[in-house]
Amino acid sequence: MAMSMGSGSGGGRGRRGRGGRAAMSEINVTPLVDVMLVLLIIFMVTAPMLAAGVPVDLPDSKADPLDQQQDQITVTIDAQGNVFLDDQQLAPGELTDRLAGLQKGPKPPLVTLRADRVLDWGRVAAVMGELNAAGFKSISLVTNSSSAPQ
Repeated sequence: MAMSMGSGSGGGRGRRGRGGRAAMSEINVTPLVDVMLVLLIIFMVTAPMLAAGVPVDLPDSKADPLDQQQDQITVTIDAQGNVFLDDQQLAPGELTDRLAGLQKGPKPPLVTLRADRVLDWGRVAAVMGELNAAGFKSISLVTNSSSAPQ
């Protein structure tokens, strides 16, 4: 019996689409990999900057690093003495009111205090007093880790 070869000179090697080209059955993943690697590099560079919040020149210390917790409140005092709750700047005297409105539950959230190294100790102590008045008795002071002896 004779077999029909169909139209064209392809000899049955696959379907031909418009213009006489064979349909491609493989997906090229190289552009996808390129885009994913670029995104990975971008996220690796920007991730440390996201956690920093308000830019502050922290003092150096040999203390061990703290464990990060989910329900953590960060209070920052910049070089001009402005107070920030997480990333929002607060008016003078507003810190106690804002902290009183937070959910405390059975265990209050961890409070970390970041203060610029050029600040007067009295300013830092005043903010710590406001934190204490709001009911936060355990306050962690954030510093840069330093391995060199001072």
